[in-house]
Amino acid sequence: MNIILLSGGSGKRLWPLSNDIRSKQFIKIFKKADGEYASMVQRIYDQIKTVDPDAKVTIATSKSQVSSIHNQLGYDVGISVEPCRRDTFAAIALATAYLHDEKQVPENEAVVVCPVDPYVDYSYFECVNKLYEKAERGDKNLVLMGIRPTYPSDKYGYIKPIKDEQGNAAYAFTEKPTEEKAKEYIEAGALWNGGVFAYKLSYVLDKAKELLGTSDYAELFSDYENLKKISFDYAVVENEKSIEVVRYEGEWKDVGTWNTLTEVMDENIIGNGRVNDKCANVHIINELGIPILGMGLKDMVISASPEGILVSDKEQSAQIKPYVDAIDQQIMFADKSWGTYRILDVEENSLTIKATLKPGSRMNYHSHEHRDEIWNVIQGTGKTIVDGMEQPIKPGDVVTMAAGTKHTVIAGDEGLQLIEVQLGKDINVGDKKKYEL
Repeated sequence: MNIILLSGGSGKRLWPLSNDIRSKQFIKIFKKADGEYASMVQRIYDQIKTVDPDAKVTIATSKSQVSSIHNQLGYDVGISVEPCRRDTFAAIALATAYLHDEKQVPENEAVVVCPVDPYVDYSYFECVNKLYEKAERGDKNLVLMGIRPTYPSDKYGYIKPIKDEQGNAAYAFTEKPTEEKAKEYIEAGALWNGGVFAYKLSYVLDKAKELLGTSDYAELFSDYENLKKISFDYAVVENEKSIEVVRYEGEWKDVGTWNTLTEVMDENIIGNGRVNDKCANVHIINELGIPILGMGLKDMVISASPEGILVSDKEQSAQIKPYVDAIDQQIMFADKSWGTYRILDVEENSLTIKATLKPGSRMNYHSHEHRDEIWNVIQGTGKTIVDGMEQPIKPGDVVTMAAGTKHTVIAGDEGLQLIEVQLGKDINVGDKKKYEL
């Protein structure tokens, strides 16, 4: 089974645990049997591989999320990188062309497109597999998943059963109606549109030629910022007559706010936190190394990270986005392909970072034009390569790199932690030149 997972957005409604680099799908809040925590994308990837161990998964995402994907899923997953945001049709067309041109998937094969972040059970991907099989048969151009509504919501689109001009069964699509209209739709048999659809590659490649002028991956990628900005639903689904809908009856939740996310968490406290017995329906998610104590709280969420602290009524937590947009702050933490980093201190001419490398991983071999760097090893072993010279490192060692020096660090079998101090008058993420090692 070929699957494209759409992974976009900055997830600001889950601030301060999400930011422009670590979107909501990368927050580790689902406890596994071994006591470790998994993110939404890890949970969904595991579900796909459980249902179909041979599934070929490609993630359509922005460049800023690539490191997080490699960090959490490794390098076996395919990645279609969007140069910029151009809505879902361009993203899906690019990912489809990536499968065809880069991965050599024949255009008569089917693919299923799913969002990366719903909270679902394994039956969801069993239903996804049904969509794939139906698309493979090719009886209809497009196969959609319709989700059984549990209440009249104004947050989702609806798939409505209708009769066409010839009296044949057909479907109409409505974007986010009022609650009153949603109730009418549900009474008439409408289903939620969960953004899941299957098709043969040739179908979307032809649509790309028609609407974007080309289906060639290299051409789409190079001209991406100029492509028409339009949703897949509007460009394709609403104009397609040859459609089949597969009904899904299992668990499905959109967990895009703290209110909905806490509903599916296995425990009320993650990290260093505690509450007294007068608290009710309180969740604490703490990524800081300091304790959080809640007293006499009801229906509250407390979330803390290096980017800030949120203390909110759960219902009000869905409204935080405009307030977060008004906060002007640099990224304070991020996942990288080699591990994680966290900014400890920011001064006018210096930046102090704690970097944690996974066992056997390494940073890119790189240099900086406008800053010096100092690495102070605090845990683990490994080696550095500075201007071609290898040197083993252990806790207590200090490595200094002047501006222009090529350097990298490689973690040993137990991983590596170091404090990095950046010194210079122009410290910015763009000051980095990469080299082959």
